[in-house]
Amino acid sequence: MIPIRDTTPSKNYPVVNTAIIGLNVLVYLFQLSRGSGLDRFIYTYGLVPARYTVPEIGAYFTTGQQALALISFMFLHGGFFHLLGNMWSLYIFGDNVEDRLGPVRYLIFYLLAGIFSGLVHMLSDTHSMVPTIGASGAIAGVMGAYFIMHPNSKILTLIPIIFIPWFVEIPAFIFIGFWFVLQILNAAGGGGQIAWWAHIGGFIFGILFLKLALRMPATGISAPIKRVTTKKKSHRLQVIHPAGPADDADLYGSLNITPTEAFQGSYKLVNIPWGFHKRMVRVTVPAGVTAGKTLKLKGLGKQMPDGSKGDLYLKIRIAQ
Repeated sequence: MIPIRDTTPSKNYPVVNTAIIGLNVLVYLFQLSRGSGLDRFIYTYGLVPARYTVPEIGAYFTTGQQALALISFMFLHGGFFHLLGNMWSLYIFGDNVEDRLGPVRYLIFYLLAGIFSGLVHMLSDTHSMVPTIGASGAIAGVMGAYFIMHPNSKILTLIPIIFIPWFVEIPAFIFIGFWFVLQILNAAGGGGQIAWWAHIGGFIFGILFLKLALRMPATGISAPIKRVTTKKKSHRLQVIHPAGPADDADLYGSLNITPTEAFQGSYKLVNIPWGFHKRMVRVTVPAGVTAGKTLKLKGLGKQMPDGSKGDLYLKIRIAQ
């Protein structure tokens, strides 16, 4: 299963979340440039529990390096797919959490979640000499916050069946809940080289700290940022669940667009669940369309007993 996106759109462009993703990519490219010095770099800026519990080891590092490693470890990654998996999860869940908290509180929340996940990992293996790196602990905190904020949201998930892309909407509380159970099972089983306890700690922190973060006073920075970052476009890929009377060959659904898309026109990919004539179609939204206008997709309705096919009608909804 490959998560594509959630179905709860954010109202604003996630400037901090995007900056965090960009910074992680830049740090990874810098890692690649280290060559033979990469191991030393990872050991210096990764999170090594023994550096904090064994004085003889900690003596090799400055106070600044010890403090910095509590943050820098979450921007390092062990390989391309490690980076890709983490950043994709952050892309899916981070925008909604930032949308709710605002950019400043979200940045504080993200960093604290990462630090807390690192501390939990250190407590789980206090004398480990293995550097722990990766953003997964901080992202687990984001997922924990999302779990509380949007439990009834859906995670649009791609399940490849041979060459057929099958898109399924899985409720967020099931998708994230299953993920969390896997973390616990792996931690209980010994864990291997993955910091499962960091994931668990970050997730729990995200849940517990969310209410406190929402009560933090606004800095006054979020409001002007939100005016600039308001999204001009809706998701390009939308899942439609059309319906219609049993004796009607036609099906009826709705398509969500923004005022900008209504003015300028747009193209959308519409996914229709199993049981209909096509599963993925490209819909053209004409410029100047108004709310309530209906787009007709010929031949995408029900197939009747006599072999005839109805049409699919999509009513335009313009989100303010």
